Order: sequence, then structure tokens, then C-alpha cells
Amino acid sequence: MRFHLSAVVGSGLALLFLVLGAVQPYALELNLTDSEVTCLYAKWQMNFTISYETTNKTYKTVTISEPHNVTYKGSRCGNEKNVAKIMVHYGSALSWTVNFTKEAPDYLVDSISLSYNTSDSQFPDAAPKGIIYVSDSPGLKIPLNDIFRCNSLLTVTVPSVVQQYWDILLQAYVQNGTVSKNEFVCYEDKTTTPPVPIIHTTVPSPTTTPTPKEKPEVGIYSVKNDGVTCLLVTMGLQLNITQEKVSSVININPNSTGFTGSCTPQIAQLRLNNSRIKYLDFVFAVKNENRFYLKEVNVSMYLVNGSVFSVANNNLSSWDAPLGSSYMCKKEQVVSVSGTFQINTFDLRVQPFNVTEGKYSTAQDCSADDDNFLVPIAVGAALAGLLILVLLAYFIGLKRHHTGYEQF
Repeated sequence: MRFHLSAVVGSGLALLFLVLGAVQPYALELNLTDSEVTCLYAKWQMNFTISYETTNKTYKTVTISEPHNVTYKGSRCGNEKNVAKIMVHYGSALSWTVNFTKEAPDYLVDSISLSYNTSDSQFPDAAPKGIIYVSDSPGLKIPLNDIFRCNSLLTVTVPSVVQQYWDILLQAYVQNGTVSKNEFVCYEDKTTTPPVPIIHTTVPSPTTTPTPKEKPEVGIYSVKNDGVTCLLVTMGLQLNITQEKVSSVININPNSTGFTGSCTPQIAQLRLNNSRIKYLDFVFAVKNENRFYLKEVNVSMYLVNGSVFSVANNNLSSWDAPLGSSYMCKKEQVVSVSGTFQINTFDLRVQPFNVTEGKYSTAQDCSADDDNFLVPIAVGAALAGLLILVLLAYFIGLKRHHTGYEQF
């Protein structure tokens, strides 16, 4: 079922919007017409994850994606003199705008901007209250008379906001009222990168992980905020997926893996993606105002049978270290995200906060965790040994005491 909304915008410009129902509840479809002739067509999905400060100086995140209350006031077809524009308003919480300019023989996705209102109920306990504006300039050129297609997940990161777009069909400046059948396909959809090698091993139970044949190559990842490096991660990365007693081990090739992310004073995110992985998120948080840790891992990826495997866990407590330092672990480490998904890291070093001059700070080594674990064991063993000596001395003394009585 589709719900049809229509309105009249400007002189003789009819605006028709289709918000898809049960089949794709988060999809939007827009058909702008001028004098009943289509002049702009778009169908897409998107969401926004926003990090904001609260009254008690902590940070929260909110994801806005539901299209049910959207309006489209301000959208227009454009011409040689005026830009074409799509505007989407999520109540008073958020407004999103994309501008197109015509530069024959192409048209340009000139800018994407959004504003969000922390006074809205979508942002509980926000401080300060008010409207915040962010923007980005993709600079994407699309041939006139072509429709742009991108099914892959595209991520745009601006300060405090992560924007995600996928399943996109778009044509601005439609010629002669007919949407083109010639597709201009995004790089992510037509990439020829070979698939990541997968090792299949049959195991006796879902919790058994096969031994990988080789260590993954170490990748170096970084995130910048306003041109300044704010997050550093170095690691060899291996994914372990277990489904129906079959385990797949995937070594991530950093040379064919893209990365992006975002940084705020309390939350930092690294996102990886390639031809198989739609997204793999590592989310770091500050605790007790003096330490950081890996708080959350989210993954969505394609399996060899074409199905999508997705797992999320926002209650982790790995890679803990003091703020102002980095966390390092040369040996293999395992992060158990769920019963069916775990991450193995090699030669890990990470610093998600307080990066200075784009370099790692002094590292806290994971071997210190082992030392901290061994200390109580050693102390306990020493106390147990002491107790045994005391008991032996007691029984020897008791035996001698009884022997003395017998001789008397």
C-alpha cells in the first residue's frame, strides 16, 4: 500500500510525494512536476545519527529516520537560472536540503545541508537549546538525461552528525518529462574489488571458532574533525561469523576497505566498509571523565548466499585506557559481540580521544591487564602456602606435645 501526499508549490508547480508503506517503511519517493510534466524524480532511503550534549555535561545520540511526519515545503525543479532543490522536514526536529546546479552536459549535487533543533522533544535534556546547522559539498557530477543509482550505503560525516543514504534513484532536470532509463551508477555499486577471502569450516557447535590460516594485514585508520585528526586506529582485523554450525572467517584487507567516522568530546566512531561489508562501526565512549573504552560494535554485511547478516551490541567494555593515552595490544584479542559474531584483532593500537598532532600518545599495554590479573592469583597462592606452613607447624607441635605425655 502506498500513501499519496500532494500539495501545490508556487505558480503551476504540482508537488507529488509518495511515502512507501509496508514493503519499505523507511523509503521516500518524490516526483516533482511542472505543468503536470515530471521535472525531478528521486527515490531513496536515509537516516541521521546525531550526538548532542546534555544538561549534566554527558553526551547522548539520537537517530532520526521515520518518514511518517515529513513535509517537503521548499522543494523545486529549478532551471538554468535557479537551482533545483529537495527539502525534507522531520517536524520541528530536523530539516534536510540538497541543492542541484545545472552545468551542461552535467548537473551537480552541489551541497547537502541540514539543521536540527535541540529544543525539540527528539533531544531530551539537551543543553544548550537551539538550532544547529551543518553542511557538506559532495561535488558529484551526473550527466544530464541520466538517472543516478546507488544501492550501496553512503555515509556523510559532519561535526556531531552521521548521515546515511542508500537505495538511491535520482534525476534532477528531467528532460521532456520522461525519467531516463540510462543509469549513472555510483562507484560503490560498480566496484570491481575482489571479494574478501572466506574460509569455511564445519564445526561441532555454534560457539566453536575455526583456526584461521593466516593473520590479517594490519590497517591504519584515522578520522578528522575540521581537518584535525581526532581518532587513530591501527589493527589487523578478522571477523568470525557462525551460523547453523558453519563458521566463516573473514580477514579484512585494508587496501580495499574504506573508512570514515566522527568525533565529539564524549563519543567517537570509526566506520569501515567494502564490497562485502555495508558498515562495521566501532563506537568509543568516555567513562568517569578520565577513561575511554570500546562501548559499541555494529555490523551489517553480505554473506556468500546473498543474505544480509546484522548484529549490534552497545554494552561492551573492551580496550579500556586513561584519557590522553592510547590502548595497545600486540597479541591477538577477541571481542565477543554476540553468540554468532566475534572480532579478532592483531597488533592493535587505538586512541579515540585527545589526539595531539596526529600522533599516538603513550600507550597502555594489554599485558598490564594480564599483570593485574596475575597479582591477586600470586597473592592468594602465597597466602595459601603460608596457611599450609602454619597448619604443618601446628600439627608437628601437637604431635610432640602428645609424645611428651606418653613418656611421662
